[in-house]
Amino acid sequence: MTRQSRFRACPLCEAICGLELQYQDDALVAIRGDEQDPFSRGHICPKGNALLDLEADPDRLRQPMRRIGDDWQPIAWDAAFALAGERLAAVASTHGAAAIGAYLGNPNVHHFGSIAYAPALLRLLKTPNIYSASSVDQWPHQFVNWAMYGHQFLLPIPDIDRTDVLLMLGANPVVSNGSLMTAPGVAKRLKALSQRGQLIVIDPRRSETAQIANRHLFIRPGTDALFLAALLQELQRLGPARIARYHDRLNGLDAALAAINTFPLDAVSTHTGIDQAAIASIAKVLHEAPTAAVYGRMGLSTQRFGSLCQWLIQLINLYTGNLDREGGTLVNDAAMPITGPGTASGHYARWHSRVRGLPEFAGELPVSVLAEEIDTPGAGRIRALITSAGNPVLSTPDGRRLERALGTLDFMLSIDISINETTRFADLILPPASPLSQYHYDLIFNAFAVRRVARLSVPLREPQAHERGDWQIFNGIAQAYAAATGKAFTALPEPLHLIAGGLQRGNSGVDLELLMAAPHGIDLGPLTPCLLDRLETSDGKVQCAPAPLMDDLPRLIDAFGNPETAPSLSLIGRRHPRSNNSWMHNAPRLVKGKARHQLHMHPNDLAARGIASGAQVRIRSAIAELQTEVLADSDLMPGVVSLPHGFGHGRAGSKQQLADALDGISYNDLSDPAALDGPTGNAALNGLPVSVEA
Repeated sequence: MTRQSRFRACPLCEAICGLELQYQDDALVAIRGDEQDPFSRGHICPKGNALLDLEADPDRLRQPMRRIGDDWQPIAWDAAFALAGERLAAVASTHGAAAIGAYLGNPNVHHFGSIAYAPALLRLLKTPNIYSASSVDQWPHQFVNWAMYGHQFLLPIPDIDRTDVLLMLGANPVVSNGSLMTAPGVAKRLKALSQRGQLIVIDPRRSETAQIANRHLFIRPGTDALFLAALLQELQRLGPARIARYHDRLNGLDAALAAINTFPLDAVSTHTGIDQAAIASIAKVLHEAPTAAVYGRMGLSTQRFGSLCQWLIQLINLYTGNLDREGGTLVNDAAMPITGPGTASGHYARWHSRVRGLPEFAGELPVSVLAEEIDTPGAGRIRALITSAGNPVLSTPDGRRLERALGTLDFMLSIDISINETTRFADLILPPASPLSQYHYDLIFNAFAVRRVARLSVPLREPQAHERGDWQIFNGIAQAYAAATGKAFTALPEPLHLIAGGLQRGNSGVDLELLMAAPHGIDLGPLTPCLLDRLETSDGKVQCAPAPLMDDLPRLIDAFGNPETAPSLSLIGRRHPRSNNSWMHNAPRLVKGKARHQLHMHPNDLAARGIASGAQVRIRSAIAELQTEVLADSDLMPGVVSLPHGFGHGRAGSKQQLADALDGISYNDLSDPAALDGPTGNAALNGLPVSVEA
């Protein structure tokens, strides 16, 4: 027997690490990091090895399944496509296009066959009811990019390999691998930064990233916008804005600063828990650093003032002269561009949700309204739902209400590999083939990487006759729906054709032939300043004072007018290197070891309530009361409790044996769908007021 190595990028994580997959007689037997990958350089996280479990998962669906009562029966692909098209067409014909909804989960961005092919189906449906995991994650990032720079994906990325100072808020890249700052082996990169300069972390928890930082400060959840406003005021005390390099390309900076300066500095410490002297010292570090960058991620975006936080971060980087600068923050000029002509730049408030009247952004509505759009009677009510690689029962606010609503649908179609807490309600499940049998180019995370890189992942085995790639599934549903409605639809060509065309739109000189000849990927060098040349605003300038953000500032001031209204306990999320949201708990390699589902609480808070570590507790939010185990954790700020996202399995009808046996409650059975970021409607999952008792 011979062992052979094959190479591709990991499809399970934001870090896009290069993998060396070892085969023995065509059987996958081992996975390790690709030491020849110029970007990840041999780094691999636990999720990379979990591909072995994903490929061998006994609960994984490998053919279309149709639900008949409480039973599931296999159905042929052609019959499945025809059924999907006919049922969706019947709903649209009777109730209108808005009666069909669609939800796209996080894994869709990890595979080209989904992210490049789903939009064609959605355009064909012509429904305003499109939802995705983006509005429980990074919408404030995208919204601020659109409002300031004219495109939702013109995302300035910290130049972490060259910066002298990095101020980080609400982010734990040592665990998340960087997320909207794609950086495989990020722990080594951050340690190198802390040795040559300063890494400063602001977080309610002494996270894994905070533990390697030069300085860590606790902050009360949901108050980051106050801290950032005070920091910007302190920078103004130290000197004028360093904006000469931007020439006349700024619009509204003076108006933005004047509005921010109305917030009283002496109130910030009371609310944030960070004294004014500490804020002033951080401002001094940023002001004096040769280069610096400020970065905020999930913990900032998923709070009531997420968009204000991301706006203030951009203004601080701009004020210090570090926006669009080497060692500061830079936009990636990707080999396959996701900005520029023909791309989805974004738009805002062209329509609103039916029940609550929340605005769309970039063609989607906030997922916090999905349940009410299904269970509230009236014209435009969602009666059919398509889900793709998503588990919104566990990953969106008030999952229990959504769970009840899904049972009332006329028809539900899921593109998924398992029968989980959400897809158990589907009438039809279409499972995509293994990503290892498909061509893939990472469209999103290459464009958010801290270096310019390019890599084509080629199929490591031939698809079997009974398998269909995700791109074939989206094409098949669209063709069947078009046939049932009499609409015209031309199926998109295979991925390799689209990838070649996407590379031709770039200016890197990389084409399909070059990528085919480079199995370990190509390093195109560090990021370079290019934002000012790529602005897509109407006047070609950076919009420093966008109206939706300026209008939201009074809400920030009003919200913290009375410090006595602060909750006694605030709930925040928590992530683990072996956790990838709600969709990888059926992998033995990711769930082995000690349990990780518990509520964490500071020892002083436990003692004040007479609760012992390891006890069962009741945790109560505005919408629910649940019971779970609590553990003492001195790495938490007093007054803060922490619960991991993605647990709460074991619902009746789910068929994931390992996941269903795990202990734990769903964070989103506690999260309030009325708690939202103001401008975008992004879910405010962090900083939820809760009570805990024995």
